[in-house]
Amino acid sequence: MAEPGPPPRYGFEAFDCAPALRLEAHERVSELQLRALTERLERMEAALERLERRLWLAVYGVAAAILVQAFQPLLAALPG
Repeated sequence: MAEPGPPPRYGFEAFDCAPALRLEAHERVSELQLRALTERLERMEAALERLERRLWLAVYGVAAAILVQAFQPLLAALPG
C-alpha cells in the first residue's frame, strides 16, 4: 500500500493563529449579543401589544360610561 503523499503541511502541526481565534470569539460574542437583543425586542413588543389592548379597553370603557350617562335621563323619562 502506497501512502498518498505527505500531508499538505508536512512537518508542521496544525494550529490556529491568535488573530483568527480572537476574530472567531468576537463573532460568537456578537452573535450572542444580537440574539439577546432580538429576544429582548420581541419581549418589549409583546408588552407594548398588551399595553395597547389595555389602553383601548380603558378608552371603550370610558366611552361606554359617557354613553350610559347620556342615555340614562332619556330612559328615566320614558313612560313605563
